[in-house]
Amino acid sequence: MHNTNTIIARKNLHHIYHQALHAVAGDSAVAKHLQNNKLTGNWYLIAIGKAAAAMTQGALAELQLVRGLVISKHQHIDAALYQDTRLDCIESDHPVPGDASFEAGEALINFINQLPDDAQCLFLISGGTSSLVEVLAPNCTKSDMQELTQHLLANAYSIQEINAARQKLSSIKGGGLWQFLQQRKVHALLISDVPNDDPAIIGSGLLFPSIKSNFTWQICASSTLACQAAAQTAETLGYSVFMQKFLECDAVEAGNLIADTLAQAAPGVYIWGAETTVQLPTNSGKGGRNQHLALAAAIAIENQPLVYILAAATDGTDGFTDDAGGLVDGQTLARGRLKGFDPAEELAKANSNIFLAASGDLLHTGVTGTNVMDLVIALKL
Repeated sequence: MHNTNTIIARKNLHHIYHQALHAVAGDSAVAKHLQNNKLTGNWYLIAIGKAAAAMTQGALAELQLVRGLVISKHQHIDAALYQDTRLDCIESDHPVPGDASFEAGEALINFINQLPDDAQCLFLISGGTSSLVEVLAPNCTKSDMQELTQHLLANAYSIQEINAARQKLSSIKGGGLWQFLQQRKVHALLISDVPNDDPAIIGSGLLFPSIKSNFTWQICASSTLACQAAAQTAETLGYSVFMQKFLECDAVEAGNLIADTLAQAAPGVYIWGAETTVQLPTNSGKGGRNQHLALAAAIAIENQPLVYILAAATDGTDGFTDDAGGLVDGQTLARGRLKGFDPAEELAKANSNIFLAASGDLLHTGVTGTNVMDLVIALKL
């Protein structure tokens, strides 16, 4: 059982995290941009990524739409969009491109080819695009792309390295989509899921680089905005807030760094944006980089009664699980051991999901409608 201080601390961390998600929600981010930057005339919409459905919802009320194509992850498109006769909706594969990804790529090219030469196109791009839609380069096979992606994901490559490698096997990444769009007018809104918000890395840069004079774009949601919202919420709860340097390293290293920071820290809320990596062992277990980080941090803060650490994806899915991450404290290990699990052993097997389920420390949000990498929010009382 949790004591009163722990119940309040955990409740407040949940609240701070959810307010951060709300600040970068795809629907409101797109709607706000279009309210401030009116797009006149008839438009065709192409939305791709984990946040494609939410971003589309944000556009519908502000846009004179002719037709649209929405491509997102399985079970990430709500019924209302399927019922809109102007929209074609496709659910696809992530994080490794599967048959649905290549079918989505074919549908994307067919959609563009059927557009009038003078069509105005609104692109809504978010994280996950790289896997969800693919058109292979000549002499490249499906298995080439799948094996490359699996290797990169399992061996702690950064998102920049992963997307740069995938571009070489693709006909549409790295600005390749322009060969099909040609001179049509394009406006793009992007939710950034990469460090430094580089548009050439987001979704492997379907539209970047570009020298087209009729192309405009803007980042409409990012990790920075989410962290700022988390900070504002923490302040309203009465906490001192300390913004931290972005975490772009191994997840276990990050967990230990966070624990070390908190050991020397003043009371308050500490906030990190994050994009960590995990080196998976052979026959790895169930988990994700945020759960891996959370379990590593839990090991480092064992029996510390004043420290609470939340590590979670902003898209609601961490690794190959339906959980967003974990919220751990000084008694996480004790709770897990009571259920018969060894924390160091499960961490070594990359089986953090199983341990955190046993300790009662998993975070589950469902589909969030955004994707701005990960958030780590720690509280020291």
